[in-house]
Amino acid sequence: MSMEDFTPGWTPIHVGFEGAELSIGGINPWRHANAWRRVRQADIVVPHPSYPHQRHRASVYELAWNGTTTRFAVTELSNGVYGFYVPTPFAAPPTSYPSA
Repeated sequence: MSMEDFTPGWTPIHVGFEGAELSIGGINPWRHANAWRRVRQADIVVPHPSYPHQRHRASVYELAWNGTTTRFAVTELSNGVYGFYVPTPFAAPPTSYPSA
């Protein structure tokens, strides 16, 4: 995979340890991990938010909770540290990322 290859249309919104607090569409996906439904599509390729030259494969999921369905992608960026991504129209990119 070349440094330029990645799947367009995805925005990083969170980098942190497994179980960390985050909100995607008002839902913390870690609190409902048993309800993640894998979307039937190929994995996407995303750049690491802090090291954009690195590429990672991320799986795409949907989570339905309280009448809201949220789509996101997640990948383990390093041991126990996960990156979450959402479709670009969902949210503007954050100006900084919390340290993991």
